Amino acid sequence: MGKASGVFLLVGLCLGAIVAMTLVPPSRSGPAAIAASRAAVLTIEAEAVPVESPPPPSSSAVPGPPPKTVDIQALADLVPGGQVSAVVYDRTAEKTVVSLKSERSYTSASLVKLLIALEALQAGTPASTVQRMLSASDDDIASRLWSAHGGPVIVTRWVAKIGLGGTRPPEDPGRWGDTRITAADVVKVYRYLLDQAGAGTRTTIMRALSGATESGSDGIRQYFGIPDGVGDLPWSIKQGWACCRGSRILHSSGVVGEEDRYLVVVLTSQPTSTTYSGAGKRVTDVVKALLPAIDGL
Repeated sequence: MGKASGVFLLVGLCLGAIVAMTLVPPSRSGPAAIAASRAAVLTIEAEAVPVESPPPPSSSAVPGPPPKTVDIQALADLVPGGQVSAVVYDRTAEKTVVSLKSERSYTSASLVKLLIALEALQAGTPASTVQRMLSASDDDIASRLWSAHGGPVIVTRWVAKIGLGGTRPPEDPGRWGDTRITAADVVKVYRYLLDQAGAGTRTTIMRALSGATESGSDGIRQYFGIPDGVGDLPWSIKQGWACCRGSRILHSSGVVGEEDRYLVVVLTSQPTSTTYSGAGKRVTDVVKALLPAIDGL
């Protein structure tokens, strides 16, 4: 093995010397030439080492679609000849993500039943009575509870308790449906219900709203707006409708999404020439237009 190694070493040295001699110009000789040849060999070996460079950026990457947004200005066009207000509040982000004319005043119609329910439950009314009033939007029960618990005082008491800046009792104490409301205040009512009300009150009311019947006790179909507009998302609703004191009123309000994430309120005042079904479709179209604000749908 020793002789073989010596032979291989001698051959390697000879080859190195030959390479060095071919790289040094003829004018060079002596020690300087030897040094130059060694430098040349080292240079060749260094240049022979491959250097990895970062790959060029891929030109095949396709950018994702831009985030969906709600066209606020277009919402009003969905209710021709009338008025519309809309609010979407994200409870997880704790912020309003859509707001259109949120302080505009409307006749409440049956949305005031949310305040009647809060008052009645606080006074000890059976849960089943309150749930029937809400789920079927039963006017007879609402009238009885309104009279039994002070009528307009119900509104003023809960205005003060929740901090409702645009809600007013009706001018005619007997007409609970003429209570004045705003979309911003309806959102505040839901926030109170979900975040501050007692567990029993919250459970009773939300169970009624999630179990809302397709038709109200007066036969009007109440699945316009949120139920017809949000697809397979879970919902709980309180709807309102009234006619014909100058306009046709249709409101859709409630909670949408997993874990009651989104509060959605759409209030409309439409021409009396519009049918309930036609006016309801317009409310549904508004809710559909709001879907980009609800989990980017």
